[in-house]
Amino acid sequence: YCVEFRTESLSHHCALETRPYARWMQYLREGHTVCVACQPPAMSTDTQRCSGDGHNAHGDKILHWEAIGNSRCQGTWKKIRQLEHCSCPLVHSFIFT
Repeated sequence: YCVEFRTESLSHHCALETRPYARWMQYLREGHTVCVACQPPAMSTDTQRCSGDGHNAHGDKILHWEAIGNSRCQGTWKKIRQLEHCSCPLVHSFIFT
């Protein structure tokens, strides 16, 4: 499954990332909608959910995120909705880890 979030805030360290495999962090923007896929091995075998997917978060609950590979690239987002059948676009799409 996938979860759509609206990015509320992010640290300036995301824009400073220049390593080739992590350049995607430069494109994160406040107010943008991102789509995050929950796939094995990030999915718990007990709950069949990914940690941090905002399962019980609705409305205005602020959730925190952190980019893998640059722990200083972090911020907050709000859950918009969960999609049982993923249809994430090629841009602004991520995977839970």
